Amino acid sequence: MATDVVVLEHGSAVAEEKGHACCKKGPGYATPLDAMAGPRESLIYVTCIYTGTGIEKPDYLSTVDIDPSSKTYSKVIHRLPMPHIGDELHHSGWNACSSCHGDPSAARRFLVLPSLVSGRIYAVDTQKDPRSPSLHKVVDPEDIVRKTGLAYPHTAHCLASGDVMVSCLGDKDGKAEGNGFLLLDSEFNVKGRWEKPGHSPLFGYDFWYQPRHKTMISTSWGAPAAFTSGFNLQHVSDGLYGRHLHVYSWPDGELKQTIDLGSSGLLPLEIAISVKPLKVQNWILPEMPGLITDFLMSLDDRYLYLVNWLHGDIRQYNIEDPKNPVLKGQVWVGGQIQKGSSVFVEAEDGTRYQVDVPQVQGNRLRGGPQMIQLSLDGKRLYVTNSLFSKWDKQFYPEVVEKGSQMLQIDVDTEKGGLAINPKFYVDFGSEPDGPSLAHEMRYPGGDCTSDIWI
Repeated sequence: MATDVVVLEHGSAVAEEKGHACCKKGPGYATPLDAMAGPRESLIYVTCIYTGTGIEKPDYLSTVDIDPSSKTYSKVIHRLPMPHIGDELHHSGWNACSSCHGDPSAARRFLVLPSLVSGRIYAVDTQKDPRSPSLHKVVDPEDIVRKTGLAYPHTAHCLASGDVMVSCLGDKDGKAEGNGFLLLDSEFNVKGRWEKPGHSPLFGYDFWYQPRHKTMISTSWGAPAAFTSGFNLQHVSDGLYGRHLHVYSWPDGELKQTIDLGSSGLLPLEIAISVKPLKVQNWILPEMPGLITDFLMSLDDRYLYLVNWLHGDIRQYNIEDPKNPVLKGQVWVGGQIQKGSSVFVEAEDGTRYQVDVPQVQGNRLRGGPQMIQLSLDGKRLYVTNSLFSKWDKQFYPEVVEKGSQMLQIDVDTEKGGLAINPKFYVDFGSEPDGPSLAHEMRYPGGDCTSDIWI
């Protein structure tokens, strides 16, 4: 039976059976393998940020043409500016996904855009004209704070009920103790909090739920008052950054377990595979972590992909044996240790080195890989390189000065392997209002990181 979700007074959710409607089609696909056989992507939406760059313009949602047969291939073909300045758009999500595939009344129509700094949440209509999305609604941050106490919205995911759930990283004063999960109804009205009272951990960040296992897992970042001012080592010593995974029961919102990752697991933004830190010279610390800022899995569960924002590489692992992942592909697309940088890696034999990073269409790659999105068939990986404007300015000032870049990586799904596509290059440094920072990416038809099957 398909399941629906209803919300109790305190905002927790319980499963409620509803009529089976698999013979009629709603959004998305019946199974992940059906999604892999879906049509090739032709458009991708990218959140672009001016907040924190010195350019007093609103952040915007760009539409990029990714159809290789098109005359505007790898070009920004539309820009939808938000109505306010200072938002810092972040992790976008849909109002509906494959969890509603059996509901013909549901549609993957609205892209939900949380603003990490201002606290606003935008709903953008992509159905009227997918190439030129339009603003549908603005959720006011004061309304969110008044009804839930939550602020700093980060990640949005749809629920099978039609509600949208958004992780919020703190309260209006930037204290991590105030974090939790916001629920919006299908009309994007503030509905309440999802987790049970008293079941909010100290730090929150990304989250994903698996109804089959009745489990949701949330990762950690830090107190907004700390990370919005840039990365400061003292803040780590002061306990303002997390190192835990939080396990909730789904869908009732009870915090069941907190997993301490220890001092080597600080800032567990995305959890995948452990990456060894590098011994380095001329950096803020004697060892540089990879800082995994994004990862995803192919829809057939064969490959896992991750990015090391500081090191500068993208990795592909075969995970058919989950306990023994095998590195099958690696490509360097920037990073702190590329040739020309002041930072060197110390090898075990005492020598030092830097890595070669290729140019794309004659352009030097700046910054480090940050967000990734995989095509449904698993053969193309898209990558942008902005993390958060304050951190970009601190670790990769050239990205703020000259703008982000977007690349497409060709994926060998047979033997494994990654290679930069030399024909695809989007330079957000040449935008009409000046260089912008590119972050999250979404396809109109859904993708590996925004669909859930129940």
